[in-house]
Amino acid sequence: MSSLEVGDPLAHRALQALLRAESSVRRSVAAELERAGVSAAGFSAMVVLRIAGGSLELRTLRRRLDWSKANATEVTLTLEQHGMVTRRRSLRDRRSLIIELTATGAELVESLFPDHSARVSRAFASLDEQEKRSLADICRKLAA
Repeated sequence: MSSLEVGDPLAHRALQALLRAESSVRRSVAAELERAGVSAAGFSAMVVLRIAGGSLELRTLRRRLDWSKANATEVTLTLEQHGMVTRRRSLRDRRSLIIELTATGAELVESLFPDHSARVSRAFASLDEQEKRSLADICRKLAA
């Protein structure tokens, strides 16, 4: 067997299709966020904070977004530099970092979310409800 011989051609086709689809959806969904000055990751963090009532421990935010410690630190530092969140040590446990959405961050989420939600719906409009469920199930399996 040559070192370039594919062991499972269908798996390779599936990978290529998945990567193309992810890139296309990411571009269509993230473009408007980036024009507004926030990354898709930063926006996701702010939405999670908003839904959680405005603040979370960094480790909880990381868990909800399935982020590494380094990525969560980088994203929240960038958001802090742009005035979207504050980062402070917990009074209960000095080892813990609390990330809190600022009024500016909350306003940005509220203003961007309706159009963002519509873009997500358009990005998946070619799929029926069962296909969306199947895609979500397959993605969860691959991520496990």
